[in-house]
Amino acid sequence: QVHLVESGGGSVQAGGSLRLSCAASEYTDSTYYMGWFRQAPGKEREGVAHIASSGGTHYADSVKGRFIISKDNAKNTLYLQMNSLKPDDTAMYYCAAAPAYGRVWYAPSAASEYTHWGQGTQVTVSS
Repeated sequence: QVHLVESGGGSVQAGGSLRLSCAASEYTDSTYYMGWFRQAPGKEREGVAHIASSGGTHYADSVKGRFIISKDNAKNTLYLQMNSLKPDDTAMYYCAAAPAYGRVWYAPSAASEYTHWGQGTQVTVSS
């Protein structure tokens, strides 16, 4: 059972940057795909960025060119570098993971495809 703990959220002005971290309790390099999701009040949870066990990545159109997802396999940690932040990026951000079962290029954006979730970290962007 993988446990995920996010950190790095906070308040920032529009145009600023934040880096979120997600520490996994066990080795997730070659056996899990992982992702970042966000949920704003009154809205559904949406996929933001996702990384396959092979390292392949996928981004939501709303964050392409601004956000970068990456993994440090030695530290079992997933990151989300967020640049050029906008007020619309304000949300609770969640880290998620699921066993890849050999699908090394699989990096789905649907929340239903993930089985392990962190508790979330709040990101607030002011104008």
